[in-house]
Formats: sequence, C-alpha cells, structure tokens
Amino acid sequence: MHHPPPRRRRVTAALALLTLAVSTLALAPAAHAADQGTGFGTWTPLSRTGWHGSMRVGDVHTYCIHPGLPVATGTTTDRGTTTEVNGLTPQQLMSINHLVTTYGQTDDPVQAAGVGWAVKAIADRDTTLHSWGYTGDDLPGAIDHIMRRASPANSAAVQARAVRYLAEAESVAVPRIGGSLALSTDADDPTRGTVTADVDPAATGVLHLENAVFADTGGADRTDVRAGVVYPILAPATSSEDGRPYVVRASGSFSVRSAAIRYFSTPGQQESAGPAEPTRFDLATEDAAARPVRFSPRIATAAHIDDGRFVDDVTFSSADGVWPRHADGTFVSVSATAEVFRTSAWPAESAEIPSNVRPVLSISLRTDPGRGAGTYTALTEKLPGPGVYTAVWRIERTAQDADTTPHLPLGFVWTERFASPTQTEQFAPPAPSDPPSPTPVAATPPPAPVAGAAPAPAALAATGVSTTPLGLATSVAAALAAVGLVAGGIARRRKAAGA
Repeated sequence: MHHPPPRRRRVTAALALLTLAVSTLALAPAAHAADQGTGFGTWTPLSRTGWHGSMRVGDVHTYCIHPGLPVATGTTTDRGTTTEVNGLTPQQLMSINHLVTTYGQTDDPVQAAGVGWAVKAIADRDTTLHSWGYTGDDLPGAIDHIMRRASPANSAAVQARAVRYLAEAESVAVPRIGGSLALSTDADDPTRGTVTADVDPAATGVLHLENAVFADTGGADRTDVRAGVVYPILAPATSSEDGRPYVVRASGSFSVRSAAIRYFSTPGQQESAGPAEPTRFDLATEDAAARPVRFSPRIATAAHIDDGRFVDDVTFSSADGVWPRHADGTFVSVSATAEVFRTSAWPAESAEIPSNVRPVLSISLRTDPGRGAGTYTALTEKLPGPGVYTAVWRIERTAQDADTTPHLPLGFVWTERFASPTQTEQFAPPAPSDPPSPTPVAATPPPAPVAGAAPAPAALAATGVSTTPLGLATSVAAALAAVGLVAGGIARRRKAAGA
C-alpha cells in the first residue's frame, strides 16, 4: 500500500523546491523587453526602412552588432560584459565599446543614428552596406540609400556623424592592461623624490602614498593620475621610526576602456552592444633602497688644562633633534677633528681662524655607535710650552665613513668659532727651582803641637807635587812623635815608681 509522506516532509520538500527556484532566478541573466530607443525608421522586426539608432533595454541604449537580423522588439537578455562574441576581434570590440560609451547614450536621433551606422560598419561592413539593396561600396552612399526614405532631411547629418565616428573608433587602440609604478629618491635630499605611473596612455587612476605626500598638495592621495606624468613627492624624516632608515610606498588603482561590450541578445532577432565597464587593475611599489635620515650634527665644547695637556669635553648633538640610526638600531657614528693653536696673548674670538696662527697639536673623536649623541672627552699630548691655547673643532662630510656620509647633506661642514671662551685656556708651567746649595762643613783644627816635638817645616819646596799629601804626611809624623813622647813619659814614671 502506498502511504503519503508525512506533512512535515511535504513542507520541507516544498521549501527546498522554492529555495531552488529562487536561486535559479537569481542566477539567471536579467531579461527585459527591448524598447524603441533614439533614431530614425520603423520600430518593427521587418520593414522597408528598418530602424537606425538605439534600442533601450532598461536605462541602457544598445546598438545592433549583427546587421541583417530583425529589430529586437522581443524579450532581450542582458548577458553581461564579454570579450568574445560573433568572432569580433579585440580591436572591433574596443571600437564599438568606445562609440556606444562615448556617444551612444543619447537622446539626439542624429547622433544615435550616426553611432548605429558606425557600429554596424565595424561589426560587419559588407552586410551593413548591402543589406538594404545598395550595390555600391561607400558608407555614406549606403546611409543615404536608406535615409532618403527614413528621414531625408537628416541624411547628410547622419552620414557626416557616421563617417567621423567610424574614423575615430578605428583609431582607438586596444589598451594595455596593467603596468608599473616607479619611485625615485633625490640624491641631494632623500626627503624628496618622485612617483610615476607606467600605464597605457588612455588609463586614468588614483595614487596613495605611505610615508610621503605629494609636494604640490601636501596630501597622500591623488586622483586623475595619468601615464608618464612625474609627480614630485616629499618624504619627511618624521616618517622614520626612531631615526632608522624608512621606506616610501605607493599604490594605485587604474582603469582603461575595455576591449569588450555589454552583450544583449534577443531570440531570433537582433544582438546588440551596450557600454562595458572599464577594466580595472591595481599597482604597487616601494623604494628600492631605504631612505636614510639626514641630520646636521654639531658640537659644544668645554676645555681645561690638566697636567700639561689640553683636555676637551665635547658634546655632540643634532640640530634636527634626531640622531639617526642604521637598520640594525645602532647609531650613526660621526668623526670630528680639532686643531689646537698657541698664541702668546689672549686672542679675539672670530668666525675664521686668523691667517697668522698655526696649529701645534691636533685631536680627534668618533661617536660611539652604542651611544650616539652625548659628551665625549678628548685630550692632547703634552703641550709644547707656555702660552694661550685654543681648539677649533670641525665636522666634515668628506671625512666620514662610507656608511655615515648618506646621512649628511652634500657639502656639509660644521666648524667651531676660533677662540671661543670655553675653548681658550692659558698654560703657564711652574718655573724650574734653583739647585740646592751644598751643606757647609765645619773645618777641623789641626791637633795642638806636643811638647818636645820637632816643629813642622814651614814650607815645602816647589816640586810640582801637590802639597796635600805632604801636609798629610807631616801631620801623621807629628802625631806619631807625640804618641812616642807620651809613651816615653809614661815609661819613665813607671820606672821611678819601681825604684
């Protein structure tokens, strides 16, 4: 026995069928009844004069691309943009799209008829010329052959429009899709440069900059960008992160007229073309090399003399407030040199070093890549002598390492003023002391003569021998004699006592 499905199943099945039907309708091409557009002739599938102008499908004016078929008075289907229809080449599609887009959306019947004839001639010239009985090979003659019946008063104007439109359309080249953007950096100043779009000449678009602005507007976005136009840009160092090198990026969206048509078809009747949407494409680029942060280093100094040496506390800073870094985060190193001058008196401060002074010493410093700006101490060898000493520091681009020079402006030189008060010190070493006087030694008197001793001779003959050893021998002899006398005396006393 057959049992009907439960009610819930029947409801579910019905909903599924309804959903499928709605989906099918949503995916199907939109169909509209074609209406008479703008032009001349008779709006019927077949007539003695035909219809020469546009057909309206919704709010779009479309034009015949299949000469010889009946006018599309029936239900017409919009099949969207296509690049392949009836074997038409990209150039034919490009020419047709140009006309129906530029001139075809009109309520002027002469203009619409001129577009209609030009489009048919592009799609199939031979059929266009001869489908109404014209036997010649001249487009104006074929137009006049029909327009003398459809609208004699407008025949000449329609001929002129059709000929002009046809020539213009055939000269429109199929555009190049895609392209490239190019960024440049000014060698003298990395904050300046340009951006250029290499696209088809017919393309138009918009550009957006990152880490830069357009020099003439100050904005990061620009419309109506054209192929080959060089747009100056500014890439401020403030775009850098913590003084590191930074990159400018550019992106753009461009469009060109499509070598395609918006295709409409009517079963058993005419096929027609409406305007196709432009073909759009995106481009992007960035700097080939990161832009270094440029800065202007300078120095503040305070000098003193210590232990006969000129000692300088040198403080490096940046006039721009930022000390740049390399990509790895280390600070850019700056080398500075100073010449030390000696004068006999206190010199006058000046911007230039006087021509009559010469350096006597030199000193140099190089900033630490781990510190960057800050205070560094430098000292000279021993000063050559007393005088007034002053040092003049200098930072020069040409004296820097290769990885430092890109961060300094071309021709950069910073020089300290001569005889700056903080850089001028007098050196007066203490005068050498007198040599110490010898300590006086007290003279020792000769021993007293001994009673009974022979007197020393008063003088010696001049023999050429020094008197010093002779005097010494005399003294020794006298002393021995005295000792002998004393010893003899003692012996005599002991003898007398024994008796």
